[in-house]
Amino acid sequence: MKRVSLIAAACVLLTETAFAQSPGPATTGAAAAKVSTSDFVRKVAISDMFEIQSSQMALKKDPDSDTKPFAEKMVKDHEQTTKELKELVQTGKVKEQPPMALDDEHKRKLDDLAKLSGKDFDSTYDQMQKQAHQEAVALFEAYSQNGDNPDLKQWAAKTLPHLKEHLSMAEKLK
Repeated sequence: MKRVSLIAAACVLLTETAFAQSPGPATTGAAAAKVSTSDFVRKVAISDMFEIQSSQMALKKDPDSDTKPFAEKMVKDHEQTTKELKELVQTGKVKEQPPMALDDEHKRKLDDLAKLSGKDFDSTYDQMQKQAHQEAVALFEAYSQNGDNPDLKQWAAKTLPHLKEHLSMAEKLK
């Protein structure tokens, strides 16, 4: 049990570190946070890739009864947000190019997750999902209120209720 707690703590730390790289405190309140378009696009793309890949991994690991439908929804929904972000870029409404691969921190998180199985995997995955969605909600709230690209700001506001739903679901995982 101690190993799971250490891995979960490491995953939380990695997520916090990845999302804390923007200027301004993204988790201390959306009104105070200022996220650049470049940081927002990068963080959203990496977050989507991580959600998809970790959830696909969960589905291959014979997840428990509440993790499986959650992971299926994460793959479907985050593939959709990835598609929408790419459309904003392709139409020229967003000038920033999203990264095409995970950053080193998220790669390490996936590697750590891949080493687990059974209840250890499920509990670590569940905790990572809760933390990742807390960070995503804060990020989307900040950008929807203070973003400097009107089209991206509107998309962030439209997407935010779905992320809040994901967070609510993640908080209920056992």
